[in-house]
Amino acid sequence: MKPYKLLFYLLLCSCVFNTTITKAQSGDQILDGIGETGLIARYVFNGDAKDWSRNNLHGEIHGEKHAFVDDEKFGTVLSLADNAYVSIPGEVVSAEESISVVGWVYLHSDQKVQYFFNFVNHKNAHFLVAPVGNNNEKGFLTEITTSTGKKYKTNSPALEINKWYHIAIVLDTPSKSLRTYVNGKLAGQTNTIALELQEVFNGNSAKKNALYIGESLLEAKLHDFRVYRIPLSQQQAERIYNNALHNEETVVNERKEPEDNLPVFSKDTPQLYNKYITTVPDIQVETTVGYLPRLPRYVKAVYQDGIQEQRARVLWPAPKDNNKVLKAGKYTVTGHIAGTAITPKAIVTVKETGNLATPKRTLAAFNLNQVTLNADLHGHSTKFIENRDKFINTLANTNPDAFLYMFRNAFGQEQPKGAEPLGVWDSQETKLRGHATGHYLTAIAQAYASTGYNKELQQNFANKMQYMVNTLYQLSQMSGNPKTTGGEHVVDPTAVPPGPGKTDYNSNLSIDGIHTDYWNWGKGYISAYPPDQFIMLENGATYGGQDTQVWAPYYTLHKIIAGLMDVYEVSNNEKALEIAKGMGDWVYARLSKLPTSTLISMWNRYIAGEFGGMNEAMARLYRITKDDNYLKTAQLFDNIKVFYGNAGHSHGLAKNVDTFRGLHANQHIPQIMGALEMYRDSHAPEYYRVADNFWYKTTNDYMYSIGGVAGARNPANAECFTSQPATLYQNGFSAGGQNETCATYNMLKLTRNLFLFDQRGELMDYYERGLYNHILASVAKNTPANTYHVPLRPGSVKHFGNPNMTGFTCCNGTALESSTKLQNSIYFKSKDNNALYVNLYVPSTLKWTEKSITVQQTTAFPKEDFTKLTIKGNGSFALNVRVPHWATKGFFVKINGKQEKVRAVPGTYLSINRKWKDGDTVELRMPFQFHLEPVMDQQNIASLFYGPVLLAAQETEPRTAWRKVTFNVEEMGKAIKGNPEKLEFTIDGVLYKPFYETYGRYSVYLDVSLKEQ
Repeated sequence: MKPYKLLFYLLLCSCVFNTTITKAQSGDQILDGIGETGLIARYVFNGDAKDWSRNNLHGEIHGEKHAFVDDEKFGTVLSLADNAYVSIPGEVVSAEESISVVGWVYLHSDQKVQYFFNFVNHKNAHFLVAPVGNNNEKGFLTEITTSTGKKYKTNSPALEINKWYHIAIVLDTPSKSLRTYVNGKLAGQTNTIALELQEVFNGNSAKKNALYIGESLLEAKLHDFRVYRIPLSQQQAERIYNNALHNEETVVNERKEPEDNLPVFSKDTPQLYNKYITTVPDIQVETTVGYLPRLPRYVKAVYQDGIQEQRARVLWPAPKDNNKVLKAGKYTVTGHIAGTAITPKAIVTVKETGNLATPKRTLAAFNLNQVTLNADLHGHSTKFIENRDKFINTLANTNPDAFLYMFRNAFGQEQPKGAEPLGVWDSQETKLRGHATGHYLTAIAQAYASTGYNKELQQNFANKMQYMVNTLYQLSQMSGNPKTTGGEHVVDPTAVPPGPGKTDYNSNLSIDGIHTDYWNWGKGYISAYPPDQFIMLENGATYGGQDTQVWAPYYTLHKIIAGLMDVYEVSNNEKALEIAKGMGDWVYARLSKLPTSTLISMWNRYIAGEFGGMNEAMARLYRITKDDNYLKTAQLFDNIKVFYGNAGHSHGLAKNVDTFRGLHANQHIPQIMGALEMYRDSHAPEYYRVADNFWYKTTNDYMYSIGGVAGARNPANAECFTSQPATLYQNGFSAGGQNETCATYNMLKLTRNLFLFDQRGELMDYYERGLYNHILASVAKNTPANTYHVPLRPGSVKHFGNPNMTGFTCCNGTALESSTKLQNSIYFKSKDNNALYVNLYVPSTLKWTEKSITVQQTTAFPKEDFTKLTIKGNGSFALNVRVPHWATKGFFVKINGKQEKVRAVPGTYLSINRKWKDGDTVELRMPFQFHLEPVMDQQNIASLFYGPVLLAAQETEPRTAWRKVTFNVEEMGKAIKGNPEKLEFTIDGVLYKPFYETYGRYSVYLDVSLKEQ
């Protein structure tokens, strides 16, 4: 998800001489053309020193001589005099690679040694701007001094007094440049910067960074001070300046061209294996009237010179409707092979009727307590155990009162002694507060189910679950009931009034602004804020930080209800179920009265209408309770525009039309998972088609090599799908990062559940990719700190947050869930208990209680290409083992030490059906080999894999260019040396390691060329 505290340009600030009113920025998701993921903090200084970004890094004003004054150009601004200044938290500059600092300043004095900003740390390192110079130098001085004494600076003419200036200082670490922009124009530059930002600031202990704005200003005014984590270009600096003066429209989410183009390669030059293709035969495809055909993304090709590569990626056009298939007949779709003039054709036959049957759910998952993670066959902890223990042990030391703090605050209840609130997106004024509590409920439920190996730990989580539920139950029972006997109250959820003394609903959650009149909220209501945001959404509110805006209220509610049901299902706590039912009733009462047009508007409103998996949660609640109203509620969350194209259900995903291009990824992936859950309960086939078509398109047309699916430069939002499918190089690789970690969490969830209906090998192949190369790779080395975005540009660095579980973004929340259920998809069983599926090769023990069978898997995978399954107990069943898509060098099976003749096809499952006896063993060997995963529209930009493992080049310094490597066209491994047992290799003297063991600077994508022998 991509929430935001406030990036709203001043609604009432006026143009020069107060002649024009500013246009509000639509949705607040983009500020001056820059996605909010690029912004760290923003201080508008129009009445306080609050951070207007989503990160809540609020400042503090020091000194008596400060005031907020009226200004002709910007309305209210901050005036400082006599050494008054602003301090901001040290976290603003923690663990960043590059940084841009921008803002407006108006000097009344030209005396030297005045600092626009001065960022320092305890080792005498600093980053400062002196607009009129210091004691040694005249002019506008930007200076950086590192902890080791390195010094860099730019110098330009001093600023004049009594004039507003817009300043932008850009430290671009990869390009080794320090740039100064004044009023949008380049004023100074040096290109010899050789440093990491950690040499200037402390990334491990933010308190050691002292960050001051306006220090030593004798008399000056400040306005709209911002810090970005991306290096701004001149075009961006100029746009920020111009937008403030109303020379450009601030709504730029529809920007057509990427802001910062990557290196451009010739579109007419074939890359990698494409240059050896001679022909690509046309293909024949059938479909049914109304349904776009599913065109294969890879087709067999004919290669020259004996090249064995068998498949070529075809880039097909992507229609926005289904007009081509509205009647029976034939038509031709022409695709192309990147870098070539080859245009394969698909001859599509549209039939009046066809086989449109959708599968039944034939598999079931094992409970978490039935699968235990083990050490590997050498007795070493696996990455699964390492990550699990980081989260389990830290969770065990959390205080539930921190996760209950804002709920008690919303209901006006006294806090227990020692209770401290969470930070980041759960702080006092944050409209998303309470979301982490839902994740927490799920995590402690999963931890309870998974810690049978340690009874003390398990009891810890049992106590936490009970305490959380008891408190939330008590609060939920207060809603809609009088505070005192016979007092006023509102039971009906549809009759909730505005807060006391208010004439309308608002989202003000400040200490002075929040209303706690729970007796007016309707029966069953539970949240960490009053009901206003839900009602405002119905009335058209958009996403943002103003009191008239909201931040995804149903997203937060989904987390809470899902967490409560998770607790119920592992502990049978009836109170947890009662809370979920009460809020389900509350939601049904309100949504069931809304017209379809309002629902369509709500669920397609950027972030404001993000509802997480409310459809999934309500379908699940129906399954538990058998109350039809909950299934009806789930259906009220249908995203009709995405699912069906329009209210007439003319096309959409249900008919294989890509309706999600350019949309916010993690706003929609959980909705698709919800469609699949509704198919399970309603048996309406269109729900299954929505989920299956979405999965196919997403993994084929939007996926990065680690399994992540978002990160667009076009549109200008790192959390969006690219504006067109299969254009990852043209429109992806956002400078603000890619691969939102919670989007991959949800993709794995969707993949897992699709597999329970349809046992296609490609599903669990993707699951393995995303699990090993993103989820396992998202956790810090020594703590449960984890990633939000995982950048994949040259020489990138992962940024890990929330090591102590005290302040959560969305991805910090899903990380709690991911790492407390790592064993949940290793094995599945058929619903009739006659088949077992082995999906992942992870050291583990399965207790198949229904069959009185135990299966122990012994392996060092993926550091070895071998696993052994030992059966304990007797019984007949089919053992289905996954033959990975990358296992192209063979898949070998031994049963009780005897080699078996099998036909194992990569990307499928091999079934071994027999009567198993106690002590039987099955040994599987799947030789690893090196292979490339190219970007679909730029084949030479590719990631290197060894079996299932993504190998990342370990970089020693920042980079702007893709690392170049050359491989032999017939045998890639000739250029690669190393130790497969450690999964460490060298190419041209550079070390490559698994991405999940990479914690420093890296390159995941390479610029690859092939040479002939």
